[in-house]
Amino acid sequence: MNISTLGSTVRPYQSYVYAYPHKTAYRPLVERPALRELWAAEPKDALSLYLHIPFCEVRCGFCNLFTRIGAPEGLVTAYLDALERQAGAVREALGAEARFAAAAFGGGTPTFLEAAELERLCDIAENGMGADLAAVPLSVEASPSTATADRLAVLAGRGTTRLSLGVQSFVEAEARSAVRPQRRADVEAALGRIREAGIPVLNIDLIYGIDGQTEDSWRHSLDAALAWRPEELYLYPLYVRPLTGLGRKEAREPEAEWDPEWDERRLRLYRAGRDHLLAHGYEQVSMRMFRAPGAPATGGEDYACQTDGMVGLGCGARSYTSALHYSFDYAVDMREIRGIVDDYVSRPAADFARAEHGRWMTGDEARRRHLLQSVLQAEGMAAAEYRARFGTDPAADFPAELARFSARGWLDPDAAPGRLRLSPEGLAHSDALGPELFSPAVRAAMAAYDLK
Repeated sequence: MNISTLGSTVRPYQSYVYAYPHKTAYRPLVERPALRELWAAEPKDALSLYLHIPFCEVRCGFCNLFTRIGAPEGLVTAYLDALERQAGAVREALGAEARFAAAAFGGGTPTFLEAAELERLCDIAENGMGADLAAVPLSVEASPSTATADRLAVLAGRGTTRLSLGVQSFVEAEARSAVRPQRRADVEAALGRIREAGIPVLNIDLIYGIDGQTEDSWRHSLDAALAWRPEELYLYPLYVRPLTGLGRKEAREPEAEWDPEWDERRLRLYRAGRDHLLAHGYEQVSMRMFRAPGAPATGGEDYACQTDGMVGLGCGARSYTSALHYSFDYAVDMREIRGIVDDYVSRPAADFARAEHGRWMTGDEARRRHLLQSVLQAEGMAAAEYRARFGTDPAADFPAELARFSARGWLDPDAAPGRLRLSPEGLAHSDALGPELFSPAVRAAMAAYDLK
């Protein structure tokens, strides 16, 4: 069976799996465990640090991230104050032996902050949490309109090794269609400023599947991006999710729940983009990520640390221990997000010493997460690493799933012995393969989540 055909029963675009379990599987933690106890027995010599900024200048039509449009006077200062209080409580809980091996600022749009506010954000990471930003990979997300020279100078001066710019399309009509209005000239000017700032790795995000996009216009955006010789490129399929701008538009213009023609078009555009970048010498790291030859790995990879160890600060940040994944409440609707942000900035330091929303990770869930996050990378997974961690074999733990993937041609039969790796077609169907590894309990929790 050719699963890429229009008549396929396999939906290739089901869910973008950037973390497992998804936040919609999190629930209030009645016991509110103390962070000091959660982290007491965890390895803390190579943690990842993530600081979340929940502000954007505009809400893109496809975006379901935890972010709000703009900030009333004083709110950014109040948010940084709360971030500083949280840093103090979390660092005390981690203990003096905690060390960070990587850091990232995400959102939202971190460069929504003005230059002086970005300086303070870096101070919170360094003085509040003890991360040496000049010595570890630091990745920061930005938008064209906020990538100003003064902000970029701060980031470059504080050790940023990677700047990710959300362009999405170099075709103005497509950007408007995705509710991401921007002028091509402004995007090009922002890219010029980033190169002038001297940040070692530039990543450009592009989206395929936008209404009105053709293979020719998609190649036009790819070539426009390649003209800047970015060290990384991320190619994202467009999703229309509930409560987003495009989702509300679709609700007013109802269509079939599953649109095979759109799926086929996205697959066609994905393959065209993949082949175009491979022809230009880029290496495929995952379904979405492509790296230029010789470019350094500087923390821009999809977060795939199978052994956990993530410390998140901010009201939209996740933290991962081996036993618990936790965060604050999650929402997509703007009114709900504003309420969560307002609650966050009003919290005293003591409130940040406990986990409030999350999901406990059983042995089965840890196995699923390890397999899922390993196999979705192009290099795949060494079965020996899985056995060393869990004492079992992945083929014994997931016989039905792996047999199904193999029957569909999603596994690479030419992979080295002992390595589980996706075929090119398997990588193309990452957004179908990933969800099939979700546990029944996580599926049920996500289905029962009350969207807000």
